[in-house]
Amino acid sequence: MDKNLIQRTISGIVYIAVIFLCTTPFGTQLIDKISPGLVPQQYLYYGLITFFLLIGTWECIKIMKFGNGYEKWIVLPIVLFIFYTFSKRYFYHDFYFNFRLTEILALSLVLIAVITLFKFTSELYMDSGKLIFTVIYVALPFSFALGLPKYSTYDNTFSYEVFFLFILIWSSDTFAYLTGKFFGKHKMAPKISPKKTWEGYFGGVVLTLVLAYFIEKYQHDLRGNWMAVGFLVAVFAPLGDLVESQLKRTFGAKDSGNIIPGHGGVLDRLDSFLICVPVVYLYFILIKFI
Repeated sequence: MDKNLIQRTISGIVYIAVIFLCTTPFGTQLIDKISPGLVPQQYLYYGLITFFLLIGTWECIKIMKFGNGYEKWIVLPIVLFIFYTFSKRYFYHDFYFNFRLTEILALSLVLIAVITLFKFTSELYMDSGKLIFTVIYVALPFSFALGLPKYSTYDNTFSYEVFFLFILIWSSDTFAYLTGKFFGKHKMAPKISPKKTWEGYFGGVVLTLVLAYFIEKYQHDLRGNWMAVGFLVAVFAPLGDLVESQLKRTFGAKDSGNIIPGHGGVLDRLDSFLICVPVVYLYFILIKFI
């Protein structure tokens, strides 16, 4: 068997296991068998997102090839400050009871950053543009990710929203790849991602909706309607892949990193997650007021 395939398989299994343990109550249950009450589930999830944030920021700085100006040195402090403000909301359960107009404004910045990457690329060749893009592209999605799950310190429960979001993203990627491989004829974005086809895209949408139907049917404790979440994921997950591909293409990078052997870096694995999180979070905001 190809050594690279073995490496990809092992690292992929480890990656999925870490996601599963940190986004579901099973992480705490496993640790409790060794030392009861040592690490609450909300801390496991917070640690996972913080790790992704730090590595993702570093990878984005490398991809965009910052100069030696002050912008390179203030990216991380700004990212951490934004994440800190969201962290306070996370630990005080403020995400679920209060609505802020600034949330909508912050979410709109993600759209502006994506448009800038595709239509106004020259803005990103300046370090000031790189600074703003990195903060928006990395800090905001991971910060909003803290607002997706519900947890209660009263009865030590932790909800599955993030885990099933990952499931839908993985299914969208897998179904789109398989459909495109067997039926793909019309290229979706040949200059950015040559292997993506419209047949694969629509195949991913349909089959992800099928999976979302079963999640909605059997997981009644999740926030929102998961047919709607599945549709949003199926539509926007491929965009996340195109955004990261365009970013690497613009700055001549092959991979964002190599922290996950055989799979690349954090941004390579979480490109769809970075775009889906703001969209799903916005959906969770809107259903509270409809």
